[in-house]
Amino acid sequence: MSNFVPNNRQLREVLIFFFHSKETAAEAYRELQKVYGNAALSERTCRLVWFRRFKDGNFDVDDHPREGRPKTFENAKLEALLEEDSCQTQEELASELGVTRQAISKRLHWE
Repeated sequence: MSNFVPNNRQLREVLIFFFHSKETAAEAYRELQKVYGNAALSERTCRLVWFRRFKDGNFDVDDHPREGRPKTFENAKLEALLEEDSCQTQEELASELGVTRQAISKRLHWE
């Protein structure tokens, strides 16, 4: 079995194939899930983002720069805050880092 893990652009190109094959977004998602497992895009993303764009005639699958501040942060910043005061709530950490509480929760449970 191959260790190949597709990137998002490759997955989107596969979605174009399914779209032109007259498959539904749900069917495309199931096929992606069967082949790529957790590396597959979510059904919601397939349906609400990509198939909607394809229906509008937009087949551009490249990522484009977005305006606004990125919603990412470095683990080192989180670790420094926790070393400073390990009793901070996730809400306090999120506010300090400018991200959502869910982002903090994921990062804390990811380690």
